[in-house]
Amino acid sequence: MRIGELAERAGVSVRALRYYEEQGLLASERTESGQRRYTENAVGRVRLIQQLYAAGISSASILEMLPCVVTGVAAPEVLAKLHGHRSSVVKQIDELQETLLQLDTVIAGATKAYATGVPCPPG
Repeated sequence: MRIGELAERAGVSVRALRYYEEQGLLASERTESGQRRYTENAVGRVRLIQQLYAAGISSASILEMLPCVVTGVAAPEVLAKLHGHRSSVVKQIDELQETLLQLDTVIAGATKAYATGVPCPPG
């Protein structure tokens, strides 16, 4: 598929795809006219890259991980890094759950204030 189709199907910009290629995260073949062509598997790979970026993982770390995704085999040092990234994601989830509880408390208070006609105190 062409770069525009991949961008649309994976939900990213063409610029992002070019960046992934520059970083070695994504491979394409070139047509005789120089246009990039991608395999069907590229959609899933781009989505995975996006998820890993969203988790705060650098392109260098993602590059180390990708062979493990393909082969299912990881060197001990890469496996240790994967566990470290997992711990970071778990911490982010815990922090987000705490934030969600705080938001729920604020929403409950604001809903009660609205129902009773008593405004929420400022600040």
